[in-house]
Amino acid sequence: MKVLVTGVKGQLGYDVMKVLHERKIDCLGADIEEFDITDYAATEKFIKQYGPDAVVHCSAYTAVDKAEDNSDICYAVNAEGPRNIAKVCRDIGAKMVYISTDYVFPGIGDTAYEVDAPKQPLSVYGKSKLAGEEAVQILISNYFIVRISWVFGKNGNNFIRTMLRLSEDHPEVSVVSDQIGSPTYTADLAPLLCDMIETEKYGVYHATNEGYCSWADFAETIFRAAGCSTKVKHITTAEYPTRAVRPENSRLSKKSLDEGGFRRLPIWQDALNRYLKEIER
Repeated sequence: MKVLVTGVKGQLGYDVMKVLHERKIDCLGADIEEFDITDYAATEKFIKQYGPDAVVHCSAYTAVDKAEDNSDICYAVNAEGPRNIAKVCRDIGAKMVYISTDYVFPGIGDTAYEVDAPKQPLSVYGKSKLAGEEAVQILISNYFIVRISWVFGKNGNNFIRTMLRLSEDHPEVSVVSDQIGSPTYTADLAPLLCDMIETEKYGVYHATNEGYCSWADFAETIFRAAGCSTKVKHITTAEYPTRAVRPENSRLSKKSLDEGGFRRLPIWQDALNRYLKEIER
């Protein structure tokens, strides 16, 4: 099997490549320097030249607030990019993994969203990712759409690194406590994605670490695990206005993983502890 991984400089792409190397699977990592996913001709040339059996598409525009003012760029990367890759995958018969997000849902209520729950993105970012999902589903049938949330990994910036940085000179930080979801550790997600592409169990999946928390709960657990004395002030979403609307309910049901015969990811607290040890090294 030959696997192409896009967004290899990001948190998830980095870990997917790491797992593929560990499994001795022929793989190639690419980023903007190799080809521009918004350019169909460049995308077609690069992918067909390598000839992968599967493409794990990890690259994305993830600046949620900036997307509100840069919708053209956001849609180009998150909708046109996946469409271009899906077209080439269709031509060469390759499988495709498209990484999506909890932001495709309206974020209301307090129950976990099933994979087929009604979509109603609140932000440009969420709408662009849903457009990417729809493009992939229209063009090919051998796809894995995997929705994740609250991502953290070794190779990049994330909420954990931000909290640790703030703890260095802030005795207290204010963090939103009425947005509930699940963190996703890329080192846990990457093996699952690699398991998926070795099967033909195509479809839509939700894959985050097990358990739910608020951002404030997450921050408190980070500080406690890292031995920091910084306190967390719980605030509401209304008290912390952002350019883009965030979903208050980001709970994702993992029933899809169970039905597909895939293992669920470990609980998020365990993932956090392992991540802190990894970045210490």
